Amino acid sequence: MPTELPEVPVSSEQHLRRRAVLVAPGSDERKAGKALASAADEVVLDLEDAVTAAQKDAARELVAPLVREHGAARTVSVRINGRGTPWFEDDLRTCAALGDALASIVIPKVESADDLVEADRILGDSTVPVQALIETPAGVQRIDEIVAGPRVAGVIIGYADLGASLGRARTAAPEHWLYVQDRVLHAARAAGVQAIDGPFLGIADDDAFRHSVQWVSDLGFDGKWVIHPAQITSAAAAFTPTDDQVDAARKVLAALEEAENRGAGAAQLDGQMLDEAVAVAARRTLSKIGA
Repeated sequence: MPTELPEVPVSSEQHLRRRAVLVAPGSDERKAGKALASAADEVVLDLEDAVTAAQKDAARELVAPLVREHGAARTVSVRINGRGTPWFEDDLRTCAALGDALASIVIPKVESADDLVEADRILGDSTVPVQALIETPAGVQRIDEIVAGPRVAGVIIGYADLGASLGRARTAAPEHWLYVQDRVLHAARAAGVQAIDGPFLGIADDDAFRHSVQWVSDLGFDGKWVIHPAQITSAAAAFTPTDDQVDAARKVLAALEEAENRGAGAAQLDGQMLDEAVAVAARRTLSKIGA
């Protein structure tokens, strides 16, 4: 592979596939267990929106052993309660104690790098990465500083709270979110972290859901949150390159390598000139299958 071609920036967690991320309430052992047995690339056990104030402590006590039990075999993350809530520090300290079993901590309603700096302070010597959930206009406005914050492996768009803040209808089409999606995606790519689309506000695997998934896949996102197991297959498929795309990417990189070995200044494939942009796109395609 030509050494002079730029590598795609990737975070330390970029190797984790997050095509379909299933969110499950941390207070419901049955639903959490069903999610952990699913085919989702990542399961996020939720201590925030899906849990009432009265259940917060009990949910934390339920989630910790589930992460320890399943975290070695699959990607398990925890969405904690946000900074400024009474549960923020306890949630973080519990997550820090889970060690390598925990893939990441999802921090909700991140509005500035200060939220991440405070989380980093509480986590101390733990090396667990975080994902920042962008759910407010302030978070969108400060996305550049957020993606550069400590421990950040990915950013996620949270449409429900963001839509409520903007006064946008819950039925707004994916195209109506293009500014936010592009803003988050550009910042994530510049920082070398994953860009994950938030959940479609419906539980069916229908045409509307599939359209929303394909829309963000075509934009360049790495994956999408889903809120029902029935949506996993369609979401994963939308972010998985086809056999033809994989084959084409491998041919591109092989042609570039062969040209470099010959000392040629340029490479061609099927009558087309290959450049650095083509190589970067080919590497990204292969990274989606773990190659």
